Amino acid sequence: MKQLYGLIGEKLNYSLSPQIHSLIFSKLNIDAYYHLFEVEREDMEDAICGLKALNIRGVNVTIPYKVEVMKYLHQVSKEAEKIGAVNTILIKGDKKIGYNTDYYGLERLVRHYNMPIKNKRVVVLGTGGAAKAVLQFLLDNNIADITIVSRYVEAAGLKYQDIRVLSYEGIKTLKNQDIIINCTPLGMDPLIEESPVGKKVISNYQWAVDLNYNPSQTLFLEYARGLGVKTANGLFMLVGQAVRAHEIWHDKDIPQEFVENIYEEIESFN
Repeated sequence: MKQLYGLIGEKLNYSLSPQIHSLIFSKLNIDAYYHLFEVEREDMEDAICGLKALNIRGVNVTIPYKVEVMKYLHQVSKEAEKIGAVNTILIKGDKKIGYNTDYYGLERLVRHYNMPIKNKRVVVLGTGGAAKAVLQFLLDNNIADITIVSRYVEAAGLKYQDIRVLSYEGIKTLKNQDIIINCTPLGMDPLIEESPVGKKVISNYQWAVDLNYNPSQTLFLEYARGLGVKTANGLFMLVGQAVRAHEIWHDKDIPQEFVENIYEEIESFN
C-alpha cells in the first residue's frame, strides 16, 4: 500500500509541492503519494484530528495555518516552538508532532545563492508563519540590523518588542540597506499584478528575496532586476524545506547535493 502524505492549506491550486515531493519519493525509492488538502479555517481542527484515521504519515502546512495548527498538535519541536509556527507534521504512533522546516529551507537557499548575511541590514516584509521562520534564522546568524514591515504596526510592535517595526509608509525612510525579503503573498497567483513595495524602496537594497515562487518572477523581483539588484525567488527554499520534511518523516539525513538536483529538475519543468 502506498504511503500517504500531503499539504494542508486554504488555496492550493498554485502549489508545486506534489511535483517536488513525488520527485523526492522517486529518488528515495519510497512508494508514496502526495495529495493537496484544501481546508476551510472552520474545519482545521477536524482535518488535523483525522490525519491518523486516514493513515496519513505526514503533512506540510501552508498559508494561512502555520500558526493556528500548533494548538491541535500533541507535541512541537524546539525550533518550531522558538519560531512560533509549524509547517511540517509527523504522525508517530498516536501523536501528531509539529516541526518547522522553513528555517532549514531558507538556510539552504542562502547557501545556494552564496548570499552574504553576516553583519547585513535586513528588512522583512510581513509577519506570517514564513516570516517568523525567516526572522529566527536571521537572528541566529549575526545580522547587524533587522526591520519588520507590517500593515499592523501596533500589533507587530507588541509581538516583536526588541525589533524595529515600521509601516509600509515608514519603510520609505530607510536608506543603505542590504537585503529585503518579501514574506507576504503579494505577487503570488492570483495577486500577480501586485508588489508589496515599489521601485524606489527596492533601489535601496543589494538583494531582493521573494518567498513566492509562482510565478517565478514576481513583480517585486521584476522591479529588482530592472534596478540591477540581485534576486532570489522562493523555489529553492520550497525544495529545501520539502527535503527537510522527508528527513523528518523518514528519519534520514539528505545532503545539499540532493537538494540541488531536485531544484534543477523542478526548475526545468517550470
